[in-house]
Amino acid sequence: MRHLKHRHSLGRTKEHRAALMANLAAALLTHGKIQTTLAKAKALRPFVEKIITLAKRAHGASPERALHLRRLAMARVRDKDAVAKLFRERASEFTARTGGYTRIYKLGARIGDGAEMAVIQLIAASDEGYPKKGRKPAAKKAPATAAEAPAEEAPVAVEEAPAEVVAEETAAPEATEEKKD
Repeated sequence: MRHLKHRHSLGRTKEHRAALMANLAAALLTHGKIQTTLAKAKALRPFVEKIITLAKRAHGASPERALHLRRLAMARVRDKDAVAKLFRERASEFTARTGGYTRIYKLGARIGDGAEMAVIQLIAASDEGYPKKGRKPAAKKAPATAAEAPAEEAPVAVEEAPAEVVAEETAAPEATEEKKD
C-alpha cells in the first residue's frame, strides 16, 4: 500500500528532487545556514539530519565502518567537500546531541511570488534550545470566611543579631564619615 508516501514532493520528479536535496544539503553543510523556501526547508530537515547521523555514527566506528558510512553520505549529498567537512569537523560537534541538528526560522513571504521564506541552520553543539515548559506550582488560595481560617497561628521566632554585630554596623558609618572630612 502507498499510505503516507506523498510527502515533500515539491512538484518535482524523484530524480529532480534528489538532486535538489543534494544541492541544498551540500550548501547547508558547507555554510551552516541557508535561506530557501519554507517547503524546501521542511523537506531538507529530515534529509540532512539523516546525513549528520551517518557522520556521527562514523565518528566512533572502525575505519571500515566509517568508510562505509562516508560512502552512504556521498551517495546522497554528491559533494566531496561538504561531506569531508561534515565528517572531519562537524561530526564531533553533534556527538552530544541525540537529534535535532537543524532549526528553521520563518521569514515571511517573498515579494516577487509570495512564497513563504525560511532560514534553515545547523544548531551549535552548546545550544540547549528553548527552555522546557514545566508545570507552575498551584497558587495558594486564601480562606473565604473567618470560620474556615485557622484558629491561631504560632508566632514565628525571629533571630536577633548578636550585640557585637549591631555595634559594628553602627560604628562603620561613623568611620566612613570621618574619612571623608
